[in-house]
Parts: sequence; structure tokens; C-alpha cells
Amino acid sequence: MTLTLNQLNTVLLPEALQLLDGLYEHSPWIAEAALKQRPFQSVHHLKHLMTQVLAAAPREQQVALIRAHPELAGKAMVSQNLTAESTNEQSKAGLTNCSADEFAKLQRLNADYNAKFGFPFILAVRGPRGTGLSRAEIIATFERRLHGHPDFELQECLRNIHRIAEIRLNDKFGITPELGNVVWDWQEALAEFSEPGYAEHGQLTVTYLSDAHRACAQRIQGWMLECGFDSAHIDAVGNVVGRYEALTYLAPNVELNPALAPIKPHFDPDSSEINSYQRNQNKGYSPKALEGSKTLLTGSHYDTVRNAGKYDGRLGIFVPMACVRELQRAGRRLPFAIELVAFAEEEGQRFKATFLGSGALVGDFQPDWLTQTDAQGVSMLAAMQQAGLCAPDADAAAVLTQIATLKRNPADYLGFVEVHIEQGPVLNALNLPLGVVTSINASVRYTGEVIGIASHAGTTPMNQRRDAACAVAELALYLEQRAALDGDSVATMGQLNVPAGSVNVVPGRCTFSLDLRAPNDLQRNTLERDVLAKLQQICTRRGLAFTVQETLRASAAPSAPAWQQRWEAAVTALGLPIHRLPSGAGHDAMKLHDIMPQAMLFVRGQNAGISHNPLESTSNDDMQLAVDAFMHLLEQVTGMDRL
Repeated sequence: MTLTLNQLNTVLLPEALQLLDGLYEHSPWIAEAALKQRPFQSVHHLKHLMTQVLAAAPREQQVALIRAHPELAGKAMVSQNLTAESTNEQSKAGLTNCSADEFAKLQRLNADYNAKFGFPFILAVRGPRGTGLSRAEIIATFERRLHGHPDFELQECLRNIHRIAEIRLNDKFGITPELGNVVWDWQEALAEFSEPGYAEHGQLTVTYLSDAHRACAQRIQGWMLECGFDSAHIDAVGNVVGRYEALTYLAPNVELNPALAPIKPHFDPDSSEINSYQRNQNKGYSPKALEGSKTLLTGSHYDTVRNAGKYDGRLGIFVPMACVRELQRAGRRLPFAIELVAFAEEEGQRFKATFLGSGALVGDFQPDWLTQTDAQGVSMLAAMQQAGLCAPDADAAAVLTQIATLKRNPADYLGFVEVHIEQGPVLNALNLPLGVVTSINASVRYTGEVIGIASHAGTTPMNQRRDAACAVAELALYLEQRAALDGDSVATMGQLNVPAGSVNVVPGRCTFSLDLRAPNDLQRNTLERDVLAKLQQICTRRGLAFTVQETLRASAAPSAPAWQQRWEAAVTALGLPIHRLPSGAGHDAMKLHDIMPQAMLFVRGQNAGISHNPLESTSNDDMQLAVDAFMHLLEQVTGMDRL
């Protein structure tokens, strides 16, 4: 019998505990503690409360929970002593059908992991999609995590235990994250397109206007039309733009979308007989927006870094796409249009131009970008010509004129909202699937060089050295200390190099980079001032010279309060606590911020939130929550008195 939330909230504690039996292996105390906090607002609320119970437990109790779980393909499986839930999970992952070599390798890994950490390796073998990881994926994950730090591995085992419990709870409630699965499957299908040199190694790389990039654009355009967008086109910079029009009447002489299912207009000022698309498709009628209606803009980018993950950017395309698909299937229109833009470029991988796709929408496309060349000497203008974005013989002036028409009029828009994978460890560590972004951090970058005196490492006394590398190393440690004082500032020296350095030479030169970020401009400026002052102090004390050159400066993009509050209301409606956090990474939303209000929703990433990496991942349940939150935001905007 399928469990219901009302049933769980109303039965006596012993019966409720029995209903939740088996969620956490041989550990009913977690569910029992959560049940004492009834009533639950949602199943998601229950899931989160159980994560809090475990987080508050002493380490000894957490380790005992891990040890209560069986090894993968271990003795309990062989002797058929697994719980019914574990048997089902290991069977779905194919662990009951291991080859002799696979079984032997798993036994070695089990022994090595237990010897190193003192508890068994835990992995939610049904995986982020819920259908089961392959044996190859399980073994690869096992081998990777065997090299982890003990403290990290303890938490990673607990996170996987929560994922196991989540899937088991879904089974009890008969929950299938159908739209989360749809979003998952779109991302998997789009990841089939990758560039030569990467594709043959199973790696994902899609840079601006490559063949893989163009294939992605065409696939996204086709999916938009299949989902019921009224139109979908590829614009002059390669953005894929889909529109789902507002509350409509049916008007003549407008190009129809043949993939559009029946629409039930709220009224028709011209003909009371017109009440569906199908009845009028042969009469030349199609949806037309009501006069004065505005548009909600949303989207993210579909290009990637090299050897990327599958979700950076693309999650923000497919979540709203799933929402439009559901609106269209319900024959429903909103009092505003939805414009979804799959931005063509954000990462700056092929050319030295970042946020090209979203920049074009705010009028920030630099003319000199067209003359930039890639590693093969192909100019951006030539790439656009080859991609069919402009005529084969189009000159730069004509292309710039065409691109200028892409600039949006802020008066036509309600604002911009973006869903994005977090690309960091915060939500993962808190066991929270969603987070509300307060601001996209301000940033500044420098390249620098410290100049000392190269001298013999054996003959130069320590008190007479002019060591450039030591000065830069001292600055690197200061970055770590100074940024920590702010709590939410970050400072990174990602590059540190001794040009032509030698093992027996005191470094006379050292080059370095600085990347400073903070939630607001003032905080960034203060951090920047302190870091540059410290560099001056270090070099003066050590008798060194230095140079620095600013290479990037971006202002913070704080979330518009009204839109941030809508995301918060959506998260609350799902029964989840609100967690607010800044975005340390740049996003397309920071470009749209220049002309309209914006706000972002973050989705938890797995594997400690790693991003720009093949290990980047999230689950179908978390993607379902993102879709649900987006739908709730649409409902809030629909109910606004004034648009």
C-alpha cells in the first residue's frame, strides 16, 4: 500500500515508525527522532529533518550507522543476509552478476577501504537517476574515493546514506520524480555532442560555434518546439530563443508552430467561435499576446569548459523548458510570456570573450571580438559565417548591425530568473537541495610579478637573499587569512611560477595571479586595497620590486529583493528551509542585471559540489524540486496585481 503524508502525520508513533521501517539500515532511531517533529509539510520536509537528526548525532553514532550497512558485493550479499532494501539496490546495480574479476576487485577495494577508514564504503548504487549505476561506475567511484581524506569520506558516506534513504522513502510514497527524470534525460542526450579530441575519450567539450555547439543549438531548438513553445529560433550570436506567449486570443496571419498542441484561449475579441488551435489551424489563426503584456526572461548557457560536467548552465535551460511543457500540456497560458534563452557562450573557451550570448541581449557586444582568432587562427567573424549566423560574405559592420538588434528593451520585461547548479560545496554539506542566491559576487583579477635577485642557493646567506618566490608565497598565505576575516569573501592565487627556475638558484623573479571576490563592491574594494597594500609591505621589507596589472573587474549583481523573495517563497512552499548564499561564480544573470531585475536559484551538486569537471552531478529528485520551485515562482507572478 502506498504511504500518504496525512497517514504518516496522524497515526501513533509506533505505527508511524513501522511505516518508515528500513529507511536507514538497522537504525530506526533517525526516523523516530524526526517523527517527534510532526506534522511534516511535505515529504521533502521529512527528508530534511532526518538529515538534521543525523548531523546532530555524535560521531560515534554516525560511524555506527555506516558500519550497519553491508559492503558492496560483500559477504552479506554472498550469504544472502542483506536486508530486502539492500538486496533490491545491489541487484539493480548488477552487483549480483559480477564477473569473477569484478568480484575480486570489489573484495580488494572493500578490504583496503575498511583498513584505511575503519568503516565500509557507502555508495547509493541506484545513482542520481535512481535506475542504478553500472558496475564500472561503482568500481571507478570506489577507486577514486579510496584516496579521500577520512573526515571527507565520513561525510560522503553519510550523504550517500541520505540518498539511499531518499530513494527508499520515494518507493514508500510511490513518488517518481517524473519531470526531474525528463530534465535528467535531456541533459544526458545533449551531452552526446562533444568535440573531437574529447568525444572519443568520453569527455564533454562544447565551445562556441564548433560543430558540437551547432548540433546542441539545433537539438535545443527542436526540443523547445516539441515542448510547445510558440516559436524557437537561433539568433545572430547563436543563442537559442524560445517564446511561450502570454494569455492569448487567436489572431490571423501569424506563422504557426506545427508542434503546438490544442490551446484554449481565455477570450477572443474577434470571434467567439475560435476556441482552440486545432479547430483553427487551417484558418490561419495562431496565438497572439494581449496588448501590454510583458515577458519573463529566463535561461542559461549551453557551451562548456573543456572536459566539463553536464549540468553547468544547461540545467537552467531545461528546468524552465519542463515547466513550459507542462503548461502547454495543460492548455494553459499565463498573463505574461515566457522567453527562454539558451545562451550560446558564457565560458570564454574558444575566443577571449565571455558572456557573449547574454551580453548581446544587453547591448554589450564588443566590436573587436569579431577579429579575435581561436587556436587554429579562425576569426570569430569567420566562425559566424561558417555557422550560418550571417551571410558568407557579410562584413563586420553588417554583423554588428544585426547583433545590435538583439538588445532587449527592459520595459518589455518583468525580470530575469536563472536556475543553476551551485558549483560549490555549501548546499551539499548542509544536505539542502536548493539555495537562494543573494548576490553574484563582485570580482577583480590581476597578473603580477615580483622581482628580486637570482643568486646561488648554496652561497647566499638567508639574511642576504632577495627571494621573489618567498615574497609571493607570503602573499598567498595572507590571501587565505585576509579573505577568511570577511566570512564570505574569497581570494585565490591560482598561478605561481618561477620563470626559468632552477633547483639550486634563489628565485629572482616570480609571476602570480590574483582573483578576489566578495558579495558587494565595497567589500571587494576593501579586500583588494588590503591585498595590494600587503604586497607593497612584503616587497619593501624584503627589498624587492613588483608590478601588477588588472585584467578583469566586475561589479556585484545583487538579487532584486522582490524576485529573491519569490524564490524564497517557492522553497518554503516545498517544505524546505531557506538558505541564502552568494554566488562566487559569474553567471549570465550578472549581465542581465545591467538592464533588468534578476535573481537566481541554486541546485545542490553531488560529489562535494564539484563543477567544471566530469564529476559534476545532481539527482533527479533535486532537479524535480527545481522544476517545482520554478512552477511555484510562475504561479506567484501570475497572481501579481500589477505586472
